Amino acid sequence: MKRILLVEDNAANRKLIGDHLRRAGYEVREVESADLGIALAISERFDLVVMDVQLPGTDGLTATRLLRASPVTRTLPVLAVTAHAMRGDEERILAAGCNGYAAKPIAYKEFLALVSQLLGASGVNETRGDS
Repeated sequence: MKRILLVEDNAANRKLIGDHLRRAGYEVREVESADLGIALAISERFDLVVMDVQLPGTDGLTATRLLRASPVTRTLPVLAVTAHAMRGDEERILAAGCNGYAAKPIAYKEFLALVSQLLGASGVNETRGDS
């Protein structure tokens, strides 16, 4: 079963996204801050991170840059979710190192297709070198 780390500070959004991912057959670990997410991503094995962009403290894009800087999480796919859907936001998010982008409110059919695509293309379990 593919493991997804969900980093989302809003409890209602976290529950809704987490429930959709679980119903789709994924194992989901939820955290409410980027700092917790970074620590978990480095210490545990995940196949994908779903990262809210606007988080208190360390924001999601800074967290993604930190994940890219670590040899343990360099290849771990990150899917950004954000309420920011203005011109240029997607480019800024992808430039920060995210592999995909979903605008809130999330269209779940398309969101789950993107999750599946990122998990299928990632090869994370084979390339991260975790023991």
